[in-house]
Amino acid sequence: MQQRIKDFVEFGRFLVQRFLADRGPHSAAALTYTTLFAVVPMMTVTFAMLSAIPAFQGIGEQIQMYIFSNFIPSTGATIQEYLVAFTDQARQLTWFGVGFLMATALMMLLTIEKAFNVIWRVRQPRRGISSFLLYWAILSLGPLLLGAGFAMSTYITSLSLISGPHAVIGARTILKGMPLVLSVAAFTLIYAAVPNTRVPLRHAVVGGVFTAVLFEAAKQLFGLYVSYFPSYQLIYGAFAAVPLFLLWVYLSWMIVLFGAELVCGMSSSQQWRRRSVPRLLVMLGLLRVLFESQQAGREVRLRDAHRSGWQLPEDEWDEILEFFEREQLVCRTGSSGWVLCRDLNHYSFDQLMRCNPWPLSGRQGLPEHLDEPWYPTLRQSLELLRKEQSSLFGGSVADWLQARRD
Repeated sequence: MQQRIKDFVEFGRFLVQRFLADRGPHSAAALTYTTLFAVVPMMTVTFAMLSAIPAFQGIGEQIQMYIFSNFIPSTGATIQEYLVAFTDQARQLTWFGVGFLMATALMMLLTIEKAFNVIWRVRQPRRGISSFLLYWAILSLGPLLLGAGFAMSTYITSLSLISGPHAVIGARTILKGMPLVLSVAAFTLIYAAVPNTRVPLRHAVVGGVFTAVLFEAAKQLFGLYVSYFPSYQLIYGAFAAVPLFLLWVYLSWMIVLFGAELVCGMSSSQQWRRRSVPRLLVMLGLLRVLFESQQAGREVRLRDAHRSGWQLPEDEWDEILEFFEREQLVCRTGSSGWVLCRDLNHYSFDQLMRCNPWPLSGRQGLPEHLDEPWYPTLRQSLELLRKEQSSLFGGSVADWLQARRD
């Protein structure tokens, strides 16, 4: 139990450090700014898609009321009036104006994908037709699926077994928990579909549950703050709802991005437990795996590196292979594996050291033991290199400057 608690605390520290390293607060601020401009276009597109189907007439307004009453604190009433007025005006735009609104909505989706790709260390975002189809599906099919689900839930709610005088025991309690269930489903879908990489569904579900619960707790705390600390009204007056709404959007994006860090961290091969090993040693270990696999006529994937004892996360694997590819050491196979494409007998270790973007000198940062046959020799060579550097450059800076003047 103590070990589990220690692992839990260490994993939490790892997530916070990674969230700050990925500039999570900065990304949340950028998404808040984008949301400010995209919320009206998204509502306009949603209403337009729902109004195109006669069976969904009036569903848009009901969805809007449901969202503002369940997912936004009590300060959202004033903002809702503003957004409804803006949306009604947006419906009267020309085709050029509608195109601008669509572009704004697409920009928001693109910003979300970029923030997620930073978290998952994705270097190649979606491009071309795949990116267009994903965004188009979100803007077109998303409102229709949301409307169909809301219409179905409205029909189920109207049944006598649910809301009548002889309703089933616990049915109303289940209905009260529907916003949380919808939040879990929405966040799970976001974490599974938005990043341009494979995300295990079970990790996305865990992240969806965590984010939904944290989101609900934040909503309750934010509502208490607004109720018991109304000093903001003395400063902003009638305009107070706007900065509060922006603050809530910012906090919401912080929660969503931290949930994404959780999902990504669960897929990182328990990186928080992995001992710190200099990148040069990891590179040599992977080259050894690639070399032995080449002798056996096999390709190498990340799981092969894990089996060989190198429990590195996927982003570090991608960075090292990108360097190997620049050095024309490896190439990708048709089945997304990797093989050596260069004779290592004609690639010197000195060249690897000079081109290595993660330099290492002496014994600094070297582990005491490493289960690799080449490590003892490398350790001795680096020790000799350190001593040679100390003898050549051991003089003071003043001596070197004086020698240059002489």
